[in-house]
Amino acid sequence: MTETIQTWRQRIDNARAEGLAAREYFICFTEPKQDRLAVQRHLGIHLEYQRDLEKRGIIVAAGPLSDEKGEEWTGKGMIVYRAKDIAEARKIADADPMHRDGVRTYKIIPWLMNEGSFTLSVKIAAQKIEYA
Repeated sequence: MTETIQTWRQRIDNARAEGLAAREYFICFTEPKQDRLAVQRHLGIHLEYQRDLEKRGIIVAAGPLSDEKGEEWTGKGMIVYRAKDIAEARKIADADPMHRDGVRTYKIIPWLMNEGSFTLSVKIAAQKIEYA
C-alpha cells in the first residue's frame, strides 16, 4: 500500500473537511539587513505602515522577537498577514519601508491556523476592551 503526501492545498481542504478552522495566514519573519540603529531610524515610518495595515484588516499580529533566552532584542520581528495568496503577502511585505529601503530582509511562510482561542472583555462603562 502506497501512502501519498498531501499538497498544501489538499491539507487545507482536508482540515476544512475535518471541521477545523483552516484559516490560511502568511507569517513574515523579518530580520535586520543593516545595523540596529538603521532599524531604529526606520521604526517610525515602519510603524505608520503597520498601523495602516492593521486599520485595513491586513495584519493579524505583529511585533519584535527576542533572543532564545528572552533577554535581548535581536532586531528581528514577525508579522502575520491576511492575504489571498503568498504573492499578495510578498507585495505587502515589499511595500514595508523597512524592506523597501533595504534595512530589513524577510521570509514569508504560509501558515494554516487550525486551532486556538482568545478571550475578549468589553467594559462598557469604562469604555475599555481587553483581550488575552
